[in-house]
Amino acid sequence: MFTPRENRDPLDGRFDRLDRSGQVIAGLARRPVWPVLAMVLLTAAIAWWFLVSMAGSIADIEGSARPLGPGMSLISGLLPVEPGSFAATIADLCLSGGSGVISAGGSSLSLAIALFVMWFAMSAAMMLPTAAPMIRTYAEIADTAAARGEPVVHPAVLTAGYLVVWAGASLAFTGVQMAIGKLTDGSATGPVTGVVAGIVLLGAGAYQFTPLKQACLVKCRNPFTTLFARWRTSVGGVFRLGMGQGVWCLGCCWALMLIMLAVGSMNVVWMAALTLFTFVEKTGAGRVTTLTGGVIVSLWGAVLIWGALA
Repeated sequence: MFTPRENRDPLDGRFDRLDRSGQVIAGLARRPVWPVLAMVLLTAAIAWWFLVSMAGSIADIEGSARPLGPGMSLISGLLPVEPGSFAATIADLCLSGGSGVISAGGSSLSLAIALFVMWFAMSAAMMLPTAAPMIRTYAEIADTAAARGEPVVHPAVLTAGYLVVWAGASLAFTGVQMAIGKLTDGSATGPVTGVVAGIVLLGAGAYQFTPLKQACLVKCRNPFTTLFARWRTSVGGVFRLGMGQGVWCLGCCWALMLIMLAVGSMNVVWMAALTLFTFVEKTGAGRVTTLTGGVIVSLWGAVLIWGALA
């Protein structure tokens, strides 16, 4: 006999009524403390390896880790270099923007495609681990619904909807990066500097204090309310449900993602740091983490602007 959800130990859920692949996905997202390990290894590992390989190729082409931003010199010797690989090809295309002067025609399109692939891989690598509690919650509700004989949709459909939102955001990030590169005449993958970097950081830090940030963070921390209230049993409905959760996540994290422009968009050290920060922020409680991050990033931006204008 099925035990009602409110009387079940959430750590004992086996999701017996989901198919095998659904059980695997639900199991990976089972405990909020494990996503950084399990989800990165089993869901976002390809994206991380791709980004690390890109960083290694760029460092090898440039001859140093300097164009990758602060902190990369510490691990530059450990980065893989795979000439001829897809990651190396994308890295070449990113660097084809030259000194930031975006040319017309095919080269501009190639650069845009390469930057989009980079940003989407970055979004998947950084955001999928933090989505594990949401996937787990959906699987719990689906398991309960299946016990009542109701149709359920695979958790992968929810995840696909979530990623589509980040694909759209990656297009926007690509446009912003190309515009800044043209404005500053800088490297397509290197960090922006001076006043521009200060403005980016100051804006990202200030956003941490806004009501919109807090509203989105609350939704990210408590996916059950949204998923249960808007529960759907069709593929299209669940896909849109995933998109809705992706929008809340984007509203929570878009400004943090822009920090990558100031530290270097291929800086995997900062990618890892921001992934950890986002995970702690989304799975924690209260506003201490959010406000502390906002103060640090805002002060960093203000110092850069002061230094550039002094």
